[in-house]
Order: sequence, then structure tokens, then C-alpha cells
Amino acid sequence: MKPSIAIDGPAGAGKSTVAREAAARLGLTYLDTGAMYRAITLAALRRGTDIHDAKSLDALTKAVDLDIQNDSSGQNIIFLDGENVTEEIRLPVINRNVSFVARCPQVREILVDKQRQIGSRGGVVMDGRDIGTKVMPFAEFKFFLNASLAERSRRRMAELSAKGEEFELEQMMKEIAARDKIDSERVVAPLRSAEDAVCLDTTLMTIEAVVDAIVRAVRGEE
Repeated sequence: MKPSIAIDGPAGAGKSTVAREAAARLGLTYLDTGAMYRAITLAALRRGTDIHDAKSLDALTKAVDLDIQNDSSGQNIIFLDGENVTEEIRLPVINRNVSFVARCPQVREILVDKQRQIGSRGGVVMDGRDIGTKVMPFAEFKFFLNASLAERSRRRMAELSAKGEEFELEQMMKEIAARDKIDSERVVAPLRSAEDAVCLDTTLMTIEAVVDAIVRAVRGEE
């Protein structure tokens, strides 16, 4: 069976891009677990669901039809009740609210179960915040990516700028720092590195360099 690879880290560390590229080079399937929480956040905002009410979020998560497919380039395409919401779940309003939804125990239980079922089949690269510690503690390879707050903020600003959204660096740093705090302090599956994960500080690394490091480790070349 092909190996499972867990890639964790805070917002803006480059997890999704790195995981997708590594999966492509290793011939594995890519799954962006964060997109699942983003889709539930979008559904909650659209329906006026209280994102701080666990019971309401539980009912919502059970009611929506969430599907993830891969296109020819390995990019995840997210469908919410049959609608392609891949671009909409990356909007700033989702960035500001997704951590509140992701810390809900009921939501995590439902989504983690789906993620674990996929991971148990092997041959998958998953990225998120609790993949190596909660979703796939059985993964053969685990990595934890991090970078300075300023660098992570600049990366996120570049992503949003490409979509026509402009932010000041100070504002973005405050938003990401707030998200880090929520993610690391939540009761259920907080953001942290698995004890057996390889930690990579990507502050001064290109995407290609990070992917190379992961691919070499998986292939046993270093």
C-alpha cells in the first residue's frame, strides 16, 4: 500500500501548496482538510447559523452535502450541496471565521471521521492542523511547516492580492495571530506538531525547496 503523509502547520505556512505539489511528484492523492472546514463555514454564514453554537453547527454539518474531487492537476475542487465553492471558501470573510467553526467538537468529529477513512486507505497527502496528531497518527511520514508571522502574512496577502483583495501587513498579521491563538488553544485537537514529525521552518525557503525536502525524505534520499 502506498504511504500516507501528514503535513501540518499554522495559517500561511504553505501547507496546501506544498502538499499538493508533493502529492503530484509522489503519485499520491491530495486532500486539503482545511477546505472542508471552510465549506462548513461558508454554509453557516449563508444560512445565518450561529458559528459559536455547537448544536447548530452539528446539525448544519450533518445536513449539508460536502464533496471533494481532484481535477487533472491534483487541485481539490470543493462542492457544497452540488455547487462548486472552491473559490468562495478562500474569501477573507471565511478566513476570519473558519477557526471558530473548526474548534467545534461536533464538527471536528464528523469531518475527522471522513478524513480518517480516506487516510486509512493509504496513498494520500493531507494537510491541516491536526493531521499527524489526530486524523492520521498512523501516517508513515509527518511534517510540520512553520514560518515567521510576518512571512506568513505576506504570503496570505499575495494570495488575496491575486484575487483583487488588498490588505495592510499590520492588519493581516493581526488576523493571522488571532487565528493562531484560536487554533492552538482550542480544546479539541489543537494546532501542534506530532512528536515524530519533521519540523521545517519555511520562512526563507521557496515552495520548491520545501517540496524537495519532503519528497527526498519520503523516498529515503536523506
